[in-house]
Amino acid sequence: MRGGSRYKKHPLTPDPVWNSALVAQLTNHLMLDGKKVVAQKIVENALNQLSQMTKKPPVESLETAIKNVSPLLEVRSRRIGGANYQVPMEVRPERKVTLSFRWLLAAARGRKGMPMEARLAQELADAFQGQGAAMKKREDLHKMAEANRAFAHFARF
Repeated sequence: MRGGSRYKKHPLTPDPVWNSALVAQLTNHLMLDGKKVVAQKIVENALNQLSQMTKKPPVESLETAIKNVSPLLEVRSRRIGGANYQVPMEVRPERKVTLSFRWLLAAARGRKGMPMEARLAQELADAFQGQGAAMKKREDLHKMAEANRAFAHFARF
């Protein structure tokens, strides 16, 4: 976009059951083919199972899981002098949450043999404890950023 005004983000209406924007965002990420009611039921049941596993309120457990999975650094490709460098950069707060949801849902979809709500609850419980496939993805990203720390001076802010 040149000049002009920047895109204004629309406010997200909180989830009707938990009254949380984070839960509404998770529902929207989970939703396939516009089937929001199905996604809401899956998220609601998964959060109920999560609260039984962690013995804490479901929204609080979800927030902790998201915070654990959120990356601090990522590598972005920059073309400098004909060569592409993987430059480590800090992750914006909105992107942290989006990446966390993406990784958690990919890991939950990767598990087989259970209904989606059980897979999602299990993956969230693993993330709550600091383990699981989504946490591995975060650690791999941090390792890659650490390995490319020599190119950090190419980052522009």
